Amino acid sequence: MNEESQDSRITPVTRRNFIAAASGGGFAAIVAGCASQSNTSTKTATASAAALSVAQAAHAASNDTLKVALIGCGGRGSGAAGQALNVPGTQLVAMADAFKDRLDSSLKNLKEAHGNKVDVPADRQFVGFDAHKKAIALADVVILATPPGFRPIHFEEAVRQGKHVFMEKPVAVDAPGVRKVLAAAAEAKRKNLKVGVGLQRHHQPGYLETLKRLHDGAIGDIHTLRVYWNDGGVWVNPRKESQTEIEYQMRNWYYFNWLCGDHINEQHIHNLDVGCWIKNDYPVRVTGMGGRQVRTGKEFGEIYDHHACEYEFKDGARMFSQCRHIRGAWSSVSEHCVGTKGNSDVSGHIIRVTGSDAWRFRSDKKVDPYQQEHDDLFAAIRANTDFNEAANGAHSTLTAIMGRMATYSGQVIDRETALNSPIDLMPSTFDWNATPKSLPDSNGFYPIAVPGKTVTV
Repeated sequence: MNEESQDSRITPVTRRNFIAAASGGGFAAIVAGCASQSNTSTKTATASAAALSVAQAAHAASNDTLKVALIGCGGRGSGAAGQALNVPGTQLVAMADAFKDRLDSSLKNLKEAHGNKVDVPADRQFVGFDAHKKAIALADVVILATPPGFRPIHFEEAVRQGKHVFMEKPVAVDAPGVRKVLAAAAEAKRKNLKVGVGLQRHHQPGYLETLKRLHDGAIGDIHTLRVYWNDGGVWVNPRKESQTEIEYQMRNWYYFNWLCGDHINEQHIHNLDVGCWIKNDYPVRVTGMGGRQVRTGKEFGEIYDHHACEYEFKDGARMFSQCRHIRGAWSSVSEHCVGTKGNSDVSGHIIRVTGSDAWRFRSDKKVDPYQQEHDDLFAAIRANTDFNEAANGAHSTLTAIMGRMATYSGQVIDRETALNSPIDLMPSTFDWNATPKSLPDSNGFYPIAVPGKTVTV
């Protein structure tokens, strides 16, 4: 989901330090999380990595055109493609989507905005469940922006083919998907592929400078965090008589867990990711509650309209999390933290130290973080410098999935158990007559998780 753009300037060293730590294992919780996996999950990740091709990645010289393929032609995918095309020396050469009408609309809009930088004739327009493979093969850089359930499959294929990747968040909807992304992330690193993930706050100067100061001890030891995505919700596409069940669900992907992972995963991941970034760690367990109080109609599929979670880090710090899709209620998309010396409105880029004047990030330079994340990725490709955000994207996604597991089940969910969960939300086959695992009853209502009864791990 898009958010309002924030103003700022880039601080490359800070960003690179964080990315290098996360992708290289220096980020403390990646080490802890990976070390704590059971033999089963480790073998699964290793096997997935081994299945990937060892083809070497191509790196473009500074004067070469980087060919881009767009996989997933909805609003966010079209936006990401436009931002990639704003980078000098790029050209869109292939597009893929499950639906031809989405591809046609995206192509028309991109062509109008970017002219000759869009060169996608009919024989490079691919439609269907296997369309991504054909488009990936034609590109140097791949944008993955389908509904999140497909992200592990598409990322694995892009890495197998030796392509650089920008993929939208979240990067999975269930534990098997997270494990697949972690395996592909390791293979991408081995192949020296550059991977960006659409958690654009990591490219937003106000966040970068605020986090640097927090990590340098500006407010002491951070023991409490509050993170919110409380807003009004998103679109609904009415059911059409001609649609099969899988087409209906894909047209309304936000409301089905195999495609979206619930809004705690699809949207709130941004705020949860910032909380993990603040702590340089990932939570070890979570409890929570949630439900459907307002959005109870059949058109809202199987997801909740509110979640409230309490995450615990291994040092005992707590992160209190809220996300809500209820119109007319209090809205906040923000992150905050409290330490032994003061507190910070992180999203407002403000630090308050006890007994001192507040510090606020200010800059005359305006930077769109959605554009900056593409600028940084393509710069890394050109310079052949380290750039791999996939591991952090996977672990932040797991943090969000843990929250859903806790609210749906009513149980305490620990990180190791969540990561090793065998529950796979994806259909067993992909075609227009395939059967999703969540189906409506005779009245058109989908099964809803019931805390105390629903099993999530």
